[in-house]
Amino acid sequence: MKKLTAKQLKAKCSIVCSFLGISIGLLGLQSCNDDEVFEKEQYKNVFALISESDNVARKFHFLGKESTGYIAASLGGTKPTEKDIQVNLVEDKSLIDQFNKINFDNDASKYIRPMPKDKYDIASMSFTIPAGEISGRLPIKIRPDGLSPDSAYFIPLRVNSFSDYEANPKKNYILYRVKTKNYYALSDGTTLYSMRGKYRQQGSASELEMPGNKVMHPITTNSIRVMAGNEAYLSDISTFNRAAIVVTIGTDNKVTIKPYRNLVVTQVNGDPDFPNIFRIENDGFKTYKTFLLRYNYVADGTVVEFKEELRLEFKAEDEVEN
Repeated sequence: MKKLTAKQLKAKCSIVCSFLGISIGLLGLQSCNDDEVFEKEQYKNVFALISESDNVARKFHFLGKESTGYIAASLGGTKPTEKDIQVNLVEDKSLIDQFNKINFDNDASKYIRPMPKDKYDIASMSFTIPAGEISGRLPIKIRPDGLSPDSAYFIPLRVNSFSDYEANPKKNYILYRVKTKNYYALSDGTTLYSMRGKYRQQGSASELEMPGNKVMHPITTNSIRVMAGNEAYLSDISTFNRAAIVVTIGTDNKVTIKPYRNLVVTQVNGDPDFPNIFRIENDGFKTYKTFLLRYNYVADGTVVEFKEELRLEFKAEDEVEN
């Protein structure tokens, strides 16, 4: 191997050092570019319509009155905005068609329906996220009376345009689902009253105890639907038509019992233990909404005599109307 002179060795070291300097400089430049991109992403202002993971916003509205729901937007980004963001929405029924196809395919019996036009008003299709703030909302007036507890309803809205910054492409539309409620029940099938029932076929000497639970649905501001007696509950319209009753609560808390559709039912008054009333009970520890009902109904050609206490624990502070 040829030995390098001192002069040649010095020149070689100079070249290596220059190369290292250029490499370090390039790395530093790349680091600066990465930092710039990161900062840009961190400070990006992007708004989204607030909903659940499936772009549905589910809201309950009291029967018997008009109430207001809101389409809300939230703004992300670490740097405050300097301009108002005006967001313009448009109704888009194709969003319902898309939702139904994805979730229910060809089972049209489960399809979500468009909210009837006479059941809501949107005064303006635009709302603003003010400069420096992180939210804005658009009000919708809802009139839920007459909506079926067995159908689901959407108001489909999509961002049509906006004045500044960016919209989240995955959250630029919303399906506002209207659900109904009254003082006694919610329409989503989650209101479960505990039952203490007494059952006897007419003509029989023996009376059977019948404990259990019953699902209750709101029908109007002061009426509910529940399965008669010990008839099996199934979330199916034909089942309700065949074997459900409607209990209407008067201003004096006395109740009237009638068939929901096709059931033959007769209210029986005068029983001191089951006087056909609604009342609030407190046992010293808990508070309950309580129905005491007495009626006869026909099942498979046989008259069934039925007495029942239906109870739902609740807290008064949770009974807040929207």
